[in-house]
Amino acid sequence: MTDDNGGLRWGVVGTGGIAHSFLEGLRAIPSATVTAVGSRTRERADEFADAWGVPERHGSYEELAQSPNVDAVYVATPHPWHHPNTLTCLNAGKHVLVEKPMAMNALQVSEMVAAARANDRFLMEAMWTRYLPVSRLVRELVDDGAIGEVCWLSAEFGANVPYDPDHRIFNADLGGGALLDLGIYPLAFASRHLGELTVVGATRQLSPDRMVDTHTTVLVRGENGATGTLSCSSRTTLPNRAVVAGSKGWLEIPNFFAATTAVLHRDGREREEFHRPFRANGYEYEAEEVARCVAAGERESPDMPWSESLHLARISDQIRDVGGLVYSPANVKAVPLG
Repeated sequence: MTDDNGGLRWGVVGTGGIAHSFLEGLRAIPSATVTAVGSRTRERADEFADAWGVPERHGSYEELAQSPNVDAVYVATPHPWHHPNTLTCLNAGKHVLVEKPMAMNALQVSEMVAAARANDRFLMEAMWTRYLPVSRLVRELVDDGAIGEVCWLSAEFGANVPYDPDHRIFNADLGGGALLDLGIYPLAFASRHLGELTVVGATRQLSPDRMVDTHTTVLVRGENGATGTLSCSSRTTLPNRAVVAGSKGWLEIPNFFAATTAVLHRDGREREEFHRPFRANGYEYEAEEVARCVAAGERESPDMPWSESLHLARISDQIRDVGGLVYSPANVKAVPLG
C-alpha cells in the first residue's frame, strides 16, 4: 500500500497548527504524499485540504480511517483524543504516527500498543526531536564517551502564554497543563540519556482556576545513578536549553526541542560547536523514520520504541501523583487540584 513512487500515502487526523507543521515537513520528502484529511466537520476538512491541495476530505475521523487511499495516519488531535483516534486507525489497518504525549496515561498507551500488535501495524509517538540531526549527533557524542560517564543533566521548556481558561494549554478537558503539553520534551531528553527514570520529587504551580499546572519542576534519577532537573512552564519563557554533563566535560544544546546547534565543552580543550540545519522544519525526519520502518516491515522504531512511550507515560503518571495533578478517569472532565 504505497503510491506509485513507493512512498507512504498519508492521512491526517486533525487540522490544528501541528498538522500544518507536519505537512510542511512532508514537502521535503519527494516520495511522500498526503491523500486525505479528516476533521470533526467537513467544513474544517475542506479548509485544510484546500490550503494543502489534499484530494480527499472527510467530516469524521472514522471516515478517514476507512479510506483505501491511506497507508499511514498522522494523529494531530488534542491529547485526550490520541487514544480513541489511534485505536480507530489501527483497527482499520492503518499505520499510525500519533502526536506526543502518546496518550493521557500509561494505561491508554498500553492499549494502543496492544492494538498495534494485534493488527500488525506500525505505531510511533511523534517525538520529532529524537530524529533531528543534532539530536542524533549528541547521542553519538555521548555514546562515544566525548564527555565521559554521564553524571547530570538539565532540560527546560517554557513559554509565556497569556492566561485564558479556554486555551488548550489551560483547559483540563483538553488535556491541558504544562506537564503534558511541554514537559514531555524534557522527560524524553532525560530518558534518552539517563535510561530508565525514577521520580525523586516534583513541585508545581497552578493556573488561577487551579485546574492545571502552569509550572512543574521534577528531580529524576537515572538507572546508573545520574540525576536530572527538568522544568516546564506555560507562565514564563525559560532558557529552553538542555545540558548533559559527564566526568570529562559537558554538552549544551540551545533550543533543544528544535535544535540545530550543539556545543561540546571537553575538559582542558577548546569548545567545539556543531551545526546541523533542517532540510525543511524538522518534522521531515520523523516522517522518514515511519516510512523506513514500514518499508522494512518493522512495527516500532528502534529510536522511539513502544517501551519508551510506555516508560514516558508511566513517569508522567508518577509526576502527577507526586505533584498532586489529577485527571478524572475518563480524561475528559476537569478535576480541581489541591
